[in-house]
Amino acid sequence: MPLRRYSLPEMWRLWSEEEKFRTWARVEWAVAKAQEELGIIPKVGLSESLRKLIEDEDFWRDVPRKVEERERVYDHDVLAFLGVIEESLERGGNYLHFGMTSSDVVDTANALRLREALLLIKEKLKGLSEVLYEKADRYRYTPVMGRTHGVFAQPTTFGLKFLGFYSEALRNLKRLDDAIEEVSYGKISGAVGNYALNPPEVEERALSLLGLKVEPVSTQIVPRDRFAFALNVLSLIGAFLERLALEIRLSARTETGEMQEPFRKGQRGSSAMPHKRNPIRSERLTGIARLLRGWALAENESIALWHERDISHSSVERFTLPDATTTLHYALNLATSVVKGLVINEDRARENMERFGDFYLSSVLLMLLTKHGASRDRAYEWVKEVSQRAYDRGTSIYEEALKHQEIAKLIPEKELREGLNVDFNRYVDVIFGRFKG
Repeated sequence: MPLRRYSLPEMWRLWSEEEKFRTWARVEWAVAKAQEELGIIPKVGLSESLRKLIEDEDFWRDVPRKVEERERVYDHDVLAFLGVIEESLERGGNYLHFGMTSSDVVDTANALRLREALLLIKEKLKGLSEVLYEKADRYRYTPVMGRTHGVFAQPTTFGLKFLGFYSEALRNLKRLDDAIEEVSYGKISGAVGNYALNPPEVEERALSLLGLKVEPVSTQIVPRDRFAFALNVLSLIGAFLERLALEIRLSARTETGEMQEPFRKGQRGSSAMPHKRNPIRSERLTGIARLLRGWALAENESIALWHERDISHSSVERFTLPDATTTLHYALNLATSVVKGLVINEDRARENMERFGDFYLSSVLLMLLTKHGASRDRAYEWVKEVSQRAYDRGTSIYEEALKHQEIAKLIPEKELREGLNVDFNRYVDVIFGRFKG
């Protein structure tokens, strides 16, 4: 199980030992019900007895302890589980797990829990996407210097920054839907997937009762590319959160100061330096993204197994499935709270834009010169010269261009002044128009 520190109650319950065994029992119930309806086993009350057990909340609290005690003897968790359940049934216990293999239960139950986990994650991602769009719309026209390589490039807006994250969230929601579809398959096809002891009709009926689809060709297990696909999608969502967190962290630096994480009353930033307001939540999101990539890699390694299967994937998935889903679910909730409470320092953004002058108009000046007949290569050299001089001296690129002999020959003063008066963000509404808030 993942750290309780990085989990929320609903996901923690889903991956609890109690819920694991209860989900295993649901699979056993569905198979027993199908077998009874198809006449594979006599109607001696097995499915009804299982149903009553599944609905008994008090019963499952002690099941993990009982299973653990038996597992010390059996060294096999499914057999230990079956022993505990059989002795607890009112009727029909001798037909429990009839013609089944362990992976029929474990893989089908994992599909049920993983699907539910992905649905919980989807709700959190939808919530974050809505908060991102709200921030984007609120700061749609608020200017900030755009940077490439960490260096001033050209003006953009805070709104466009957040809109970019919103767009990525939408792409991840689509990927998540694909992952939910991908994992919604079970199997009741027996030891090597050829229905030697139970006909395909049992599988079809049982999985229908559980709301899952039939794996078209299984071995002893559901093919692991399905789970790996889901874990890779979770890793991509983690990378999205990391990109968002990195933007906040870079913008929160003292010398930049354009964004700041919410800082609660009573919160403290450093054991040694009381003045500190560190972007700890964004840094936590960055660390979680690293973990998600690691879990995805481990699941990718579980695709290739010996023949119809070995058991090397089992130990991996006891970590990857609960840890990745629980931690990402928590991270999405954390990111939403950070974005909601984010402090946008508009004055500081404006100061930063004005502090070094308007040397970033170099692209505009380059275009003006080429329109007036200068070769691009020669014009580039002139603009590089005047823009760097403007930066070094704290003057405007307009002033320096007027002093440049070759530029002054090509462009009249009035035309130069008007030509450099450019609204870099004039198409903001066009970009926003591609989305519906």
